[in-house]
Amino acid sequence: MLIPLERSGSPKKLIYTTFNTPFGKTGVAATPYGICRVALSIQSESKFVEALKTTYHSPKKQPHQLIDVEKEFHLYFSGKLKKFSFKVDLRQGTNFQRRVWKKLTFIPFGETRSYQWLAVAIYQPKACRAVGNANGKNPTPIIIPCHRVIQKKGSLGGFTGGTYLKKYLLELEKKSNATFSY
Repeated sequence: MLIPLERSGSPKKLIYTTFNTPFGKTGVAATPYGICRVALSIQSESKFVEALKTTYHSPKKQPHQLIDVEKEFHLYFSGKLKKFSFKVDLRQGTNFQRRVWKKLTFIPFGETRSYQWLAVAIYQPKACRAVGNANGKNPTPIIIPCHRVIQKKGSLGGFTGGTYLKKYLLELEKKSNATFSY
């Protein structure tokens, strides 16, 4: 992985970067275990850093170590990338949340599934509301495609970044999917 370990094997401190996307400034943070946070449309870098400090005490800006992550985001937004290649660090989630987040990665690019489908897929068919809550707490949106989950009858449902962002992502993927040659 891009994010190095110290010689002793202990992880370096959390690193992050910010860059522009169609949503404005986006923040991405990583540990040696993988990408642990994606914040779409951040108000300011300082607010992003303050949010990171609630979990990690000393985030360090290291854009050069995360340049490949930034490149993949730009490829995604230009319609040239269907799946990110980076590992994610989901250790902050509960066991239930991690199960939901991992199942999200099985939803194909350009397609959607319902909250009910997701609940059934994790073998908890009556947990639609809990699945929706876990979906909303996804720390790495777009990399883990929580935007691909919609309500059973086809309405968008919620999205932490706002439904206009969810709609944008779904339309981007649908349009990109049509232009990919297989």
